[in-house]
Amino acid sequence: MIIRMELGESGYDIVLERGCLQKSGELLNLDRKVFILTDDGVPAQYAQTVADRCREAHIYTVPQGEGSKSFAVLEELLTRMLELGFTRGDCVCSVGGGVVGDLGGFTAACYMRGIDFYNIPTTILSQVDSSIGGKTAINLAGVKNIVGAFWQPKKVLIDPDTLDTLVDRQKSSGLAEAVKAGLIADPELFAMFEDFANTRAPLDLEKIIAASLIVKKTVVEQDERESGLRKILNFGHTIGHGIESVTGLLHGECVAMGMIPMCSPAVRSRLLPVLGALHLPARVHADPEEVYHAVLHDKKMGDGYVSVVSVDSIGSYKIQKVDPAVLRYGIDVVVRL
Repeated sequence: MIIRMELGESGYDIVLERGCLQKSGELLNLDRKVFILTDDGVPAQYAQTVADRCREAHIYTVPQGEGSKSFAVLEELLTRMLELGFTRGDCVCSVGGGVVGDLGGFTAACYMRGIDFYNIPTTILSQVDSSIGGKTAINLAGVKNIVGAFWQPKKVLIDPDTLDTLVDRQKSSGLAEAVKAGLIADPELFAMFEDFANTRAPLDLEKIIAASLIVKKTVVEQDERESGLRKILNFGHTIGHGIESVTGLLHGECVAMGMIPMCSPAVRSRLLPVLGALHLPARVHADPEEVYHAVLHDKKMGDGYVSVVSVDSIGSYKIQKVDPAVLRYGIDVVVRL
């Protein structure tokens, strides 16, 4: 399946196909220097598969985790590319999850004011969400994704076969972003998760990935740089980012909890069984004040108000500015000492 991101001159294809990693030499322009970025939590054979198909490949492996999204690591990558003589005609290719996707994209955006970038996501989280849309970033002073750029990839390859090496907790974390997509824009997608919660029949991951990508594609095409509509993709992230910065839980686990207070009681009653079936947490032991402090330092804070997304009925949403006290109440719903 090919899903086209229609963004004018910045448009690109998203290839969703089992085995497409093996076809990277045919699907991508690798007849040049290719800086392949991966992390030590990703099976090494994935990056090597791409390297074997390049004219000149240089694999750079960073430690897994949000700690690699830093100025220090960014400087390492840019310095290494400079030492290797990369030019504007060369490219960066990220192979891994959201961390290397964000970091690799930002590296490509910075080097020589921007060179080509390919993204090959290998986790559910990155395949359903972060690998498309062009948001690239690093963290600063404990604030997630506060320094970055919009830099669209030239192509994205999504090979569901790479998900076979993930542990169950990583799979569940990634599926939280797909649940989010269903809640804000696709009742049929959310219904897939409700069916799973009721029957425990295996989920059709390819169908879920495709449906999630179409939700995000539709939003990004209308609002590439998050001036309005694209904010709906942050559903669950305002409180979720606060929990993530304090607890160190996986991103999707925190988004799952962040969605709960932002739903109407009717939606919440349907969401909680889904989260339970996916083994995603509904509560966390942490200091609510620490989480609140982290939320107030999030990039969505401005003019004394916080921009939040809420869902009153499945498949619809509201964007509104609220007093931080509203979020403090929401934090108490899911965070306990």
